Amino acid sequence: MDNPVLVEVIRGNTVESRHRGSIAIVDADGKLAFSAGDVEQGVFARSAIKALQAIPLVESGAAEALSFDDAELALACASHNGEETHANSARIMLMKAGLSEDDLMCGPQWPKHMDDCVKLIKTDDSPCQLHNNCSGKHAGFLAMSKTLGMPTENYIDYDHPVQAEIRNVLEQMSGGIIASDNCGTDGCSIPTYAMELQKTALAFARFATGAGLDPVRADAAEMLYEACVNEPYMVAGKNRFCTEIMDIFQGRVFVKVGAEGVFCAALPELGFGVTLKCDDGADRGAEVMMASVIRSLMTLSDDEEKGLRNWEHQQLKNRRDILVGEVRPVEGFKQLLKTL
Repeated sequence: MDNPVLVEVIRGNTVESRHRGSIAIVDADGKLAFSAGDVEQGVFARSAIKALQAIPLVESGAAEALSFDDAELALACASHNGEETHANSARIMLMKAGLSEDDLMCGPQWPKHMDDCVKLIKTDDSPCQLHNNCSGKHAGFLAMSKTLGMPTENYIDYDHPVQAEIRNVLEQMSGGIIASDNCGTDGCSIPTYAMELQKTALAFARFATGAGLDPVRADAAEMLYEACVNEPYMVAGKNRFCTEIMDIFQGRVFVKVGAEGVFCAALPELGFGVTLKCDDGADRGAEVMMASVIRSLMTLSDDEEKGLRNWEHQQLKNRRDILVGEVRPVEGFKQLLKTL
């Protein structure tokens, strides 16, 4: 099936481009509450499920043993900008475990923003693995390995105990089957799995509510949720959707981006998990979709409405800073979400 057009790009009075996508909104019992498009397709959620990948770090007791605070737990769930605060926090996480940057296997990466790149250049420094947007997640994997006496070498391999435990968490929380035949390699070199959109949404409904989880896992999910909404800057950084949305909603919403136009969200007060995919992989399309989903589902205060609108209707400006158009949800987005 062709997924519906959910977002359009307007220049002047004309639609210049369109973004198709699919959305699954699921409650903690596994019921599909709302949907759009093909929600049974296998989608690599990539970095959107980092909070689920961090659950073994907490429920194993490793995070407590190393005295990881909310900022460090949030960084373990992050796709960060590689700003100085992110790189330093990843370094501290490793130091607490008696490890260093040399133990990371995520690869070096330039920071996301030019001003942070310039800081490195001015000091004759080079980007390192601590600047990698996944360094916090990898620091968490290593910290768990070291604390529990697992090998720290090749912790990214499919058969490593950390990766095996992550598969166990994903299967239990989503009800899906996670195996080598739906496995790929993520940008940071760890295994990533193509999961049905609605099953990933179920995992986030359980992450939001603890329903269907044993008490230790439910407590770990709650701790990670609270860490991320308390320290949203560590999850992404300046000028980022995830950070700004969680800052706007002050604990009501957890949201996390993944590569290639994927987002996941947890909405505890509604008991919903959300997963969406922008078909063409565009961040702008996926951001507008997620902002529109939040608007469709939640009652907003004036401040929440104002902050959300900036992401739901993204201005397009030219090189002279002249407003020339916008990226926006299609007319009737809410009705489309309910009826498909």
